[in-house]
Amino acid sequence: MKIYRNIEDFIPVDNAVVTIGTFDGVHIGHQKILSNLRESAKEINGETVLLTFFPHPRMILHPEDDSLRLINTIEEKAHQLAACGIDHLIITPFTKEFSQQSPEDYIRDVLVSKIGTKRIVIGYDHRFGIDRSGSLSDLLFYAPIFGYSVQEIPEQDINAVTVSSTKIREALIKGQIEVANSFLGYPYELTGTVIKGKKVGREIGFPTANLSIDESYKLIPAYGIYAVEVSIVNHIQIKDGEFEDQKEYEKFKGMGYIGTSPTVDGTKRTIEVNLFDYHDNLYGKTLRVKFLHFVRQDIRFDSLEEMIQQIAEDEKTIKNLLSYKLH
Repeated sequence: MKIYRNIEDFIPVDNAVVTIGTFDGVHIGHQKILSNLRESAKEINGETVLLTFFPHPRMILHPEDDSLRLINTIEEKAHQLAACGIDHLIITPFTKEFSQQSPEDYIRDVLVSKIGTKRIVIGYDHRFGIDRSGSLSDLLFYAPIFGYSVQEIPEQDINAVTVSSTKIREALIKGQIEVANSFLGYPYELTGTVIKGKKVGREIGFPTANLSIDESYKLIPAYGIYAVEVSIVNHIQIKDGEFEDQKEYEKFKGMGYIGTSPTVDGTKRTIEVNLFDYHDNLYGKTLRVKFLHFVRQDIRFDSLEEMIQQIAEDEKTIKNLLSYKLH
């Protein structure tokens, strides 16, 4: 997959089959749409192009609203789209100026002139242009004028996408990780850099790597203990040109923790992982943590000894779960 950080860098391709959207989660609903996109491209011997926007439009148009939480970072989204077999990913910087285009200008200047769209695969409810005034009817009206065709995504497929995105977020917030993963079609993940913590885990015999998540918009699952799979990866970055996924080193099974460590009077949320059978220094390294099972909620224990005993039980539970869930 080729990635373009700006639409100006994209060179129009022959028979571009295009879809547009945020595609947050790239979940099973999205995957169905992308499968249709690939099949449509085969029909006209074309190439698939996905146009997405970053930052998310809500971040720009409603900066006072800090409630937006996304399932994917832009890097994670690229990783999943590459797995779906998309040929070209255009990540367009979303600005207020961009949002002020008329529907006709957007179709002519973006979809036709800059992408070379020959077929657009889009939902019945897709909106674009100034004040979201553009719609499917505009795309259909200008199709014969600008020489492209429109393939409408059925309403039932769009509704499935909406329901899935909503259910994924709700499930993650409630700690229902297995439900979220079933809608995603892959394990939910967090990627972060290992930073120094209070070293409480090391003192009680369960050393943990504390993760710093750079993206404030990334949705963090419910507080609690999780069964996880952890990979050490190269630092995450996207470069223009051919997509090269981050190299994953050896994978480890482990315990994941999200919470405030109430038993030791913690107040700040931390995200920690205890890797089974790994004892080297992880400071400064980037970890990709895949959440597989929710084990229990984060609670305050009456004593440190009681907490240590429970963590030991958690470890047994997680090792039993992962012994047949991971290969």
